[in-house]
Amino acid sequence: MTRWILFVQLFAGLLLNTGGDASCAIDLIPPRVVVKYGDSVSVNCSSSASDFEGIGWEASQGDTGLQETRHVMWTVERLIHWDIKPLCFFNSVHEQCSTRLGLVIYTFPENISISSSNNNNKAMEENVEYNLSCSILNIAPVQNLTIKWYRGDTAIHTEILTNDKKKPTNQTSVFSFKPMRQDHQTTIRCEAHMDLGPEGPQFNASSQELNIDVEYGPEWMCPDTYTAPEHTSHNLTCSQGFPEPQEIWYKDEEEVKLPDILTRRDAGQYWVTVSNNLTTVNFTVDIVVHYPPSDILELENSEVQVGGILGLKCSSVGNPRPNYSWIYYKTHNVNERTEDGVSGLIINDATGFNTGSYTCQAWNGRGNVSKTVRVTVKGAKPECPIEIEPDTMVLKYQSRGWSAVCKPQTSESNVKEIFWKTREDHRIFNRTWNPDIHENWDPSPLCHGEFLGIGRCNKTLHYILYKPPETVSIDTVNNSGSTVEGGEMKLQCSIINVAPAEHLRVRWMWQRGNETIEPALVGVNNESGCSFPTRRSPVNVICTMNITLNRTHDGIQVQCEAELNLGPKGPQPPPSMTSNSFNLSVQYEPRINTTKLPELVPVIRGYTEELFCEADGNPPPRIQWHYSSGTASLGLNGTLVVKEEGIYNCTAENDLNTDKRVVQVILKEDYLPLIAGFVALTVVIISIIFVFIYSIYYKNTKMRRYSLKNPKLSSHNGNVAHNGWDIQLPVTKLS
Repeated sequence: MTRWILFVQLFAGLLLNTGGDASCAIDLIPPRVVVKYGDSVSVNCSSSASDFEGIGWEASQGDTGLQETRHVMWTVERLIHWDIKPLCFFNSVHEQCSTRLGLVIYTFPENISISSSNNNNKAMEENVEYNLSCSILNIAPVQNLTIKWYRGDTAIHTEILTNDKKKPTNQTSVFSFKPMRQDHQTTIRCEAHMDLGPEGPQFNASSQELNIDVEYGPEWMCPDTYTAPEHTSHNLTCSQGFPEPQEIWYKDEEEVKLPDILTRRDAGQYWVTVSNNLTTVNFTVDIVVHYPPSDILELENSEVQVGGILGLKCSSVGNPRPNYSWIYYKTHNVNERTEDGVSGLIINDATGFNTGSYTCQAWNGRGNVSKTVRVTVKGAKPECPIEIEPDTMVLKYQSRGWSAVCKPQTSESNVKEIFWKTREDHRIFNRTWNPDIHENWDPSPLCHGEFLGIGRCNKTLHYILYKPPETVSIDTVNNSGSTVEGGEMKLQCSIINVAPAEHLRVRWMWQRGNETIEPALVGVNNESGCSFPTRRSPVNVICTMNITLNRTHDGIQVQCEAELNLGPKGPQPPPSMTSNSFNLSVQYEPRINTTKLPELVPVIRGYTEELFCEADGNPPPRIQWHYSSGTASLGLNGTLVVKEEGIYNCTAENDLNTDKRVVQVILKEDYLPLIAGFVALTVVIISIIFVFIYSIYYKNTKMRRYSLKNPKLSSHNGNVAHNGWDIQLPVTKLS
């Protein structure tokens, strides 16, 4: 019963105060909300009245009814009622009141679209009005919706849309557009913007771009006369229109195609027909091609006898027509004349003064050309009539002074001017030049003269101011470099305060004691790398040499010699200076002399043998023998005396490495007495056999057989002679 009474009271209060009471003691947090359609929302309602009886929310979604509490929350998980009007109310003993929540429900489209009354796919006709539509579908609410139209990036129209509908509606902005030809190939778009206040978001969207094509007839863009440099791309855009007009070019009543790169052959008047589907127009244009003068023709080297007549002709073709000028030694017997684009010179009664070069120049605004020929007057030999005494000066720094004189070799009446000129462009209007032997390191003195009929000419004085080096020293670069065999060492030869460096010759010398060593014999390339400064004043010259060290270099003394070779007119012999000696000390691993210590050594039983272990190394190696024999003993100078077989190890060691040699000693029997006895026996046997064979041979060939019976005496003396022997016995020959 009580709840019904409260409801009636509330209903009566709502009838009396449907818009809410401004003095009602109700607080809404927040008092205004902006919610996207379908999202959740929560608002707290509370009251601080003293005679409070209850509070609640009334709404088509989220209704709470009357609650006996001082605050109540209105919550909707998914707000889908567009016309919802949430109201918070409370009852007290003396009154009842309510307050309506400020609620805005919105929805925004993802994009907007643009269209035209020509279906977006046809070209617009010039000066015809078309309606362009900007469509915004399904948007709510519509509160000061601003539509802006743009041509390119330029705003051309603005419209503001507003209505009271809470549910989504479709909005369209229509813009009347009358295209002109300058609108061709532009774009139009629309943008929409709406602000829902500080509690809500802002709506910003832009349509796609609508491409505008405008149909219009051909327009002529070219000047009546077009001038262009030859061999350049022209920028002739002679017509425009839409659809794109077609150009047909005619020259000398023949259809031609104008090339992209113009040449002189393309110059002339053209008739051009320009048309599209709207209209056809005709125009004329004169094309002028400017080009520089061509190479000069007809001008060649010529000869003329003294007293003869000679004509020179110079011609060139260009646009504009070239101008001409001549450069030569002008005399009273030479005349110039230019007619019909050709320039000429006539030399009358030629003399030696007409010998020389003649230059014709042809020029216009596009460029210039020139050609130089030589005219020789036979009988006159053109030379520079200057003589310098002496023609060469080689002076030592701070030596006694010298001077050079420039003299003419012809009559003074032909001399216009003689002067000296140095590198610093310093002119000395005197025929005598005195060098400063303290500063003139590179003056490059020239004697200049100007003579009638010849012009200017000069001769150079060959001048050298030299200074021998103050010191020449040799050392390693930065006092570094390896001293171990196989390492790299860079030697540096420093030549201090020498001039001029370009005449310096550096030589490296190798010695061991008093013996000169050829570099190739110790594996050294004697070429050195020197940095010779180009200036002629005193400089320091550094020469270096790279050496790959080996053991043959140890103990060699190296020197470098600096010599100033100043030519045949310089001091003889050339001044030179030699550095101090640099001693090469190379550390290298020990190496045992295997020639003196073979791997296999035979020893005759009962005899002794010395094993020689010698090794070369730096530092000098330490020799040690390792063996197990009890009869071996060490001798002098690293020798080992052995007399029995076995393995003997020799070790040579220094700070760098160790070298080893293993020697095997084998015993052999002493067969010499047996061999001697056998040889003697063999000799005896051979001797007996020889005697026996010889005796048989002698008996059968050298002796005859005789009988003593019945001897016959010789008629001479009764003796028989046999092989020169006289036998006194009477014998008888048996056979």
